[in-house]
Amino acid sequence: MNFKTCSAPQGSAEALSRTGLFIKRLTDICLSAVMLISAAPVMAIIALAIKFDSPGRILFQQRRVGQHGEFFEIYKFRTMLTGTPDLPTDEMLKRRSPITRVGRFLRNTSLDEVPQLLNVVRGEMSLVGPRPALYNQTELTARRRACGVLRFPPGITGWAQINGRDELPDDIKVKFDSWYCNNWSLWLDLKILFLTFRAVLSGRGAF
Repeated sequence: MNFKTCSAPQGSAEALSRTGLFIKRLTDICLSAVMLISAAPVMAIIALAIKFDSPGRILFQQRRVGQHGEFFEIYKFRTMLTGTPDLPTDEMLKRRSPITRVGRFLRNTSLDEVPQLLNVVRGEMSLVGPRPALYNQTELTARRRACGVLRFPPGITGWAQINGRDELPDDIKVKFDSWYCNNWSLWLDLKILFLTFRAVLSGRGAF
């Protein structure tokens, strides 16, 4: 395999220093708590809509690759029919769509991602960081490991998400993730959060 698709991971460890990690974590906890409280009424409405739309659980759990390559269970609002296999987006596009009516709306507005605030509070994710790969995306995980991306906690949004989201091939996503890890700062995180709202409103790159 050729992993010359990213910049060398030099600076990744230094960028996320112990102090930087503490500030990033503190920011995550404070903002996530405020967001969860503010979004509680909307989350309740979404839960009812999912329940009435199709049989199955309201929340969807899926094994993802976290910081240092450790697995964790990510939370999302369920947007697909129960029993849909765990496949990357590009593979799902080749099949008959399993997305429910409510699920389509949630995906277009990215509201299905809101429960990941629980992952942030639990310390499994950050508000900003590389999007966590599926447990079975072994090649993508290997590329990220080689580029030093797995040194950072995965995020709800990230540099790749505001620069194309699902329309980007994996090698380009890794390049964006590597750049973010090598240039991390609190101001960069705040910039990405701000630009995420614009990307969500435009719906750019969401399949």
